[in-house]
Amino acid sequence: MGDDKKSKAPTAEVLDRLHATVLSRKGADPETSYTAKLFSRGTSKIAQKVGEEAVEAILEAVRGDKAALASESADLLYHLMVLWADAGLEPAEVWEKLAQREGTSGIAEKKSRKA
Repeated sequence: MGDDKKSKAPTAEVLDRLHATVLSRKGADPETSYTAKLFSRGTSKIAQKVGEEAVEAILEAVRGDKAALASESADLLYHLMVLWADAGLEPAEVWEKLAQREGTSGIAEKKSRKA
């Protein structure tokens, strides 16, 4: 029972696996892969989907539906990964930005962007 994969809580490493899967779908057949279909429709459509998923996540948060928020958040992260891949942005570049901001107050960080 202790070796069962389901007994382990997933970690953020799932994002790295998702990114690899998304990249593997670039150039794939849009008839057999939703990710390939998104890529074939271009950056504007991918960005639109990110926006739609963000709104859906917000609505579930406001409703207070934690399970639905988790589901919509997963959709948002997936579409964001597709957008990053479309732009040639590696997740490590985002993780680096987050690491640089650790220990900095959100107010101070926001002010630094305006300077």
